[in-house]
Amino acid sequence: MTPPIPDLLIAPVVTAALAEDLGRAGDVTAQACIGADTRLSAVFAARQSGVVAGLACARLAVLTLDPGARFEECVSDGDLIQPGDILAKVEANARALLSAERTALNLLGRLSGVATLTHTYTTAVSGTKARIADTRKTTPGLRHLEKYAVRCGGGLNHRFGLDDAILIKDNHVAACGGVAEALKRARAAAGHLMKIEVEVDSLAQFDEALPLAPDVIMLDNFSLEDLATAVRLAAGKVTLEASGGVNLQTVRGIAETGVDVISVGALTHSAPVLDIGLDAV
Repeated sequence: MTPPIPDLLIAPVVTAALAEDLGRAGDVTAQACIGADTRLSAVFAARQSGVVAGLACARLAVLTLDPGARFEECVSDGDLIQPGDILAKVEANARALLSAERTALNLLGRLSGVATLTHTYTTAVSGTKARIADTRKTTPGLRHLEKYAVRCGGGLNHRFGLDDAILIKDNHVAACGGVAEALKRARAAAGHLMKIEVEVDSLAQFDEALPLAPDVIMLDNFSLEDLATAVRLAAGKVTLEASGGVNLQTVRGIAETGVDVISVGALTHSAPVLDIGLDAV
């Protein structure tokens, strides 16, 4: 089970989303049509198969508008779900519940979509040593939640931000005048706990980087043949990460070259929302 994100870190996202939806006057439809003291029971139900993530977002959306609501989770984040499965049961003030509905479903569906796509990728490389990792190609403001969803789907997290690790990309190499010079500067600046990764786009650059012993070498848009060559030359001395040109049609072949990690931007920038609904009962 993936350790949950503390409510303290989720609450600001939920609060901002609710404020965006409620606008200046609140939910005028609920106020017009529903009595102030009306109670409503409902369930969050899956419309598609997938992996659930983000139940805490739904819970906090409801409880923010009705602190006295009852919210019972029937599954856990990371669980495989099927159409018709009940994810949570809720009983709350009707106005509050219906006002929170879209925010709850937006976040729950978005994060479950990320978890589901990640699970699809991890399943595709099953039986190889490769692990699937995300990138920083995330929705602004939702990075910690989307990366949590990746973990729920069985994937690994890459950097959370620019301060996590030194990652020398092609433009850094160009600005420094070469792979070796960039690595030299990085090594001089890095603390003893700071890892260093360098991106290379050819076997020539790989040969330049390998003797300098970075922690990770990213093999960007390498052919399968060149990936396999890099794996053989590295001989387990550094972690090898494949990136670029990764999709569900190519990921298995990439994994079978023997790389350690495959980073996939699509996990967060292209995951479709999982269809989940709120049904009154």
